Amino acid sequence: MKKLFALIAVIGMFTLSASNVAFAQTDDANVTNEEVTQTESADSTVVEKAETTPAEVPASEDNAADEPADAEKSFHKQVKKLFIDGGPEFMTFVLLALILGLAIAIERILYLNFATTNTTKLLNKVEAALNEGGIEAAKEVCRNTRGPVASIFYQSLMKYDEGIDVVEKSIIAYGSVQTGLLEKNLSWVSLFISLAPMLGFMGTVIGMIKAFADIEAAGDISASLVAAGIKVALITTVSGLVVAMILQVFYNYLVSKIDGLVNTMEDASISMIDILVKYNLKK
Repeated sequence: MKKLFALIAVIGMFTLSASNVAFAQTDDANVTNEEVTQTESADSTVVEKAETTPAEVPASEDNAADEPADAEKSFHKQVKKLFIDGGPEFMTFVLLALILGLAIAIERILYLNFATTNTTKLLNKVEAALNEGGIEAAKEVCRNTRGPVASIFYQSLMKYDEGIDVVEKSIIAYGSVQTGLLEKNLSWVSLFISLAPMLGFMGTVIGMIKAFADIEAAGDISASLVAAGIKVALITTVSGLVVAMILQVFYNYLVSKIDGLVNTMEDASISMIDILVKYNLKK
């Protein structure tokens, strides 16, 4: 732009309208400067708005992130408050029933899952071992396989030399032993299912007794007077029922799992006897 203005000034020295051209160029320059100034001020305003807006967005995001944490804290506070309002002397026993019942149920679930085996695959391995290496090879296959089905197979192979009839009796007897191991500690879960509502109802009865005792001592009936006893009664009852429902779900799952394993054991035992009969005929 400076070179352009210098060229225009030189040309203006040799023309009659040099002064007019100089004034015109000066006015244009002023107008341009004013436009640039306005543009810069507008850009600075936009930048200020742009800088202000992102600063506000993270604040709202932080608030949104804090909402779940606050909700979780409030939930814990509500549970703690209900536990205290229900009476620690009653709620503690209900909580213990839940903890012990869940511990036994989870232990049984893990045991039953580890006890589950692929019986078809195991039968094929035992039959192949019998044909290739005899009874000892089949025993080795059963020893290296976990689960009640493999234990029953091993017991039947142990009694093979005594005859097929003895093998059948051994399978029946040892199958009952394995069924008992599968059902181990299941009665404790059933006990806690029955005990949790009883503990809740006991808190209900004691809470109502307390409410009537307060009425008798005051000689008057008012909502505020009996509210505390009735509140204890309702909270303990609900807690006991909730614990019983949770444990009942686990109990039904365990029973169905055990029934499935027992049926698998019976079917596999029949197939094992057939394999031993075929092996005996080949000898």
